[in-house]
Amino acid sequence: MQVRWLTAFLDLPAARFGEEVRFWRAISGSTVSPPRGEHREFASLEPFTGDPHLRVQRVDDGPGGVHLDIHVDDMHSAAAEAIGLGATRERDFPTHLVLRSPAGFRFCIVPWEGESERSRPIRWPGDAISIVDQLCIDIPAADFDEETSFWTALTGWEPAAAAREEFVHLTRDPGLTLGLLLQRVESGDTVSAHLDVAANSVDDEVARHEGWGARVVERFPNWTTMADPAGRYYCITARNPRTGI
Repeated sequence: MQVRWLTAFLDLPAARFGEEVRFWRAISGSTVSPPRGEHREFASLEPFTGDPHLRVQRVDDGPGGVHLDIHVDDMHSAAAEAIGLGATRERDFPTHLVLRSPAGFRFCIVPWEGESERSRPIRWPGDAISIVDQLCIDIPAADFDEETSFWTALTGWEPAAAAREEFVHLTRDPGLTLGLLLQRVESGDTVSAHLDVAANSVDDEVARHEGWGARVVERFPNWTTMADPAGRYYCITARNPRTGI
């Protein structure tokens, strides 16, 4: 399977949908596409340059979360390959197929529609540069090795050790805006995911996000964990916004 494009989908509860869309539009420097879907529940966050790699979905039940869309030439053959690697098929739609990874992380296989232009980082006042460019899958320790093998085989991207032993980077296609990071978590037994922002100045980026209603959860040497206005966690990381490294 060739991964043509990746999109991170923010699944937002209906009660906070407008507030959440405004926040993520603001911090990513995006505009919002016209809504689409049977119930007008989907929209893209359109970047200043490049093709969209962030989308939003209004959900009626539960707290929402983040899932991944994998864009491919033939979604049925790609789904068959994913199932052969250990995924389970959850539901079929004419426009996409919903699957779960071996650890239970939900992702979708969707048709590629020609997305190919990588988005460039935004330069903010004060020379701060940033971009939302990474999906981190948070994996329970017991499932980490199997899940790492699954995502490595599915994407064809080689794993690379990070500075901290609980992280594994998948070496992304340089033509894609969104990269994947796998994190082993020692507490809990449910796989989840969060978004990462690459910034040349974490402190400046944190202050900008606080101005839009986010709050600091915890500071680390190379990243700061944030909560958006609805309490959704994400991270601002000290990575090169142009290369993602």
